[in-house]
Amino acid sequence: QVQLVESGGGLVQAGGSLRLSCVASGRTFSTSVMGWFRQAPGKEREFVAAITWSSGRTRYADSVKGRFTISRDNAKNTVYLQINSLKPEDTATYYCAAGRLLVLVGTAYEYWGQGTQVTVSS
Repeated sequence: QVQLVESGGGLVQAGGSLRLSCVASGRTFSTSVMGWFRQAPGKEREFVAAITWSSGRTRYADSVKGRFTISRDNAKNTVYLQINSLKPEDTATYYCAAGRLLVLVGTAYEYWGQGTQVTVSS
């Protein structure tokens, strides 16, 4: 099993920034990719970004390219999501996920965190 704990969410004004963190523990060697997803009220969960532990290769949703940056610290088993120029439409619960493929499909990820809330006020 892999446990994922997110943190860093909060209430921020439009135009501000946040850095989300996700700490992985347990059988982390069984996974090779970490991803971030988000789900806004009344909407489906959507892919945001993903990164491989080994090479740091990344993928982003088109809607966040240029504003979101995913990174990882292998020594700390931690993945980060830097969010800049926040918009009200970024309001959502952000989830960290772990899997084996660098893909955009949520069902490919085996482990999920509880989520951290990001609220952007206009």
